[in-house]
Amino acid sequence: MPEGDTVYRTAKNLNAVLAGRVLTRCDIRVPAFATVDLTGERVDEVVSRGKHLLIRVGEHSIHSHLKMEGSWHVYRPGTRWRRPEWQARVILANEEWTAIGFQLGLLEVVAKGDEQSVVGHLGPDPLAVDWDADEALARLTADPSRAVGLALLDQRIIAGLGNVYRNELCFLRGVLPTRPVGEVVNPEKLVTLAQRLIDSNKDRVDRTTTGTLRGATDWVYRREGQPCLRCGTAISHGRLGDTELELRDIYWCPRCQT
Repeated sequence: MPEGDTVYRTAKNLNAVLAGRVLTRCDIRVPAFATVDLTGERVDEVVSRGKHLLIRVGEHSIHSHLKMEGSWHVYRPGTRWRRPEWQARVILANEEWTAIGFQLGLLEVVAKGDEQSVVGHLGPDPLAVDWDADEALARLTADPSRAVGLALLDQRIIAGLGNVYRNELCFLRGVLPTRPVGEVVNPEKLVTLAQRLIDSNKDRVDRTTTGTLRGATDWVYRREGQPCLRCGTAISHGRLGDTELELRDIYWCPRCQT
């Protein structure tokens, strides 16, 4: 599941093959931006911000979001693609590499100076050099009555955390996802753990929150009915969201989390 660590790694890989190179092809297959052609422009850099990705080219930024189905692939010229061409939303190529965004949930082109219009709403990014733990804590605790499991998914509070991390963080801190933020003991430790956990996975292809890639890599996520790795109690499952349309799966240990 794409979360902030996945997008960080994607940006790093794209930056390695695009940055400093001139585009020989720019094919954007989204109607609103189909006429945008940045061929001949030099790519300055590729960066991530939470779950958002920005490819900075000259005076423009190509902004994308993977959502649930999207991915970026990198190929040498002439290499067969691993996904069908009709799924390609953007093709960026230089003399050595071709980068393709498949089934991107969001793709748009904005002026580089207007990036704040698409990512300015985001909270602090645990993987950014300007990560601000104090600001993240202030945002997390601003609404004491809100369920901590909802707050952790809110990209305006901490950018990059998704459903895997929200479930695993609640387990590791021993709190139910439904517990109000105001009742969470030492919420600053939750913020610190969030940064440490996602940072430890940013360079891994396979994510783990248990500290191992052998056996169970998650404590509770998608482990409904299976024994808790700590106490043996069956893991419970439910759904939580701000609205009916935003319901997401939650998992917890009835004994380890209160």
